[in-house]
Amino acid sequence: MSNGLTKWLNWLVNNNTMGKKDKNTEEKIIQAAEKEFIEKGMAGARMQQIANNAGINKALLHYYYRSKEKLFGIIFKIAFKTFIPNLLGVFEGEEDFYTKLRKFIRNYLSVIEKNPHIPSFVLHEISHNPENLAALIKEIGIDVDFIHNQIIEEIEKGNMKPIEPYHLLINVISLCVFPIAAKPMISSIIFKGNQADYKNMLEERKDHVADFIINSIKPYQI
Repeated sequence: MSNGLTKWLNWLVNNNTMGKKDKNTEEKIIQAAEKEFIEKGMAGARMQQIANNAGINKALLHYYYRSKEKLFGIIFKIAFKTFIPNLLGVFEGEEDFYTKLRKFIRNYLSVIEKNPHIPSFVLHEISHNPENLAALIKEIGIDVDFIHNQIIEEIEKGNMKPIEPYHLLINVISLCVFPIAAKPMISSIIFKGNQADYKNMLEERKDHVADFIINSIKPYQI
């Protein structure tokens, strides 16, 4: 932030021009930022455009959120904390494991399709700030041990081919996330920029990925 903008912000705060942070304004900023990040990604998003979409000036935006990185981190945390517990909750039901797995894949693809900034942010954090991502996961309290135990139980019952649970979980996540994270490449190369075809593909994958995974782990029928 420039020295001029910093002095301007300090003057506003010291003279109570802005007053206390308004919850309604914060909500407008969050909504505007989410829209900007989804459309342009972390690198392409601009604080000025976020301010414009929120109906405020850039100085006020910087008063609430000092940097684009900090704002992006908050957007990510809100989305991450919202959908992860709900997604994992699918495996706490009474249905058979394959039904729960199919439901998880469908829900997971739907969520990341609506929050395409999340895969990009995760990949960025893995490369640049892995400790931050690890701290966030710990803060949220994500624990997949109970899913690991269900997989082992299914294998012991003969309902599933022997497979390391972590391989199964990684396979599911990878097959769901890649088409979202690689949208620019897939959309332009495979679908020649046709967004409707790309969207249809994502909808088809909700069943395709489930079928692919389940067929790969079901025991052979003799």
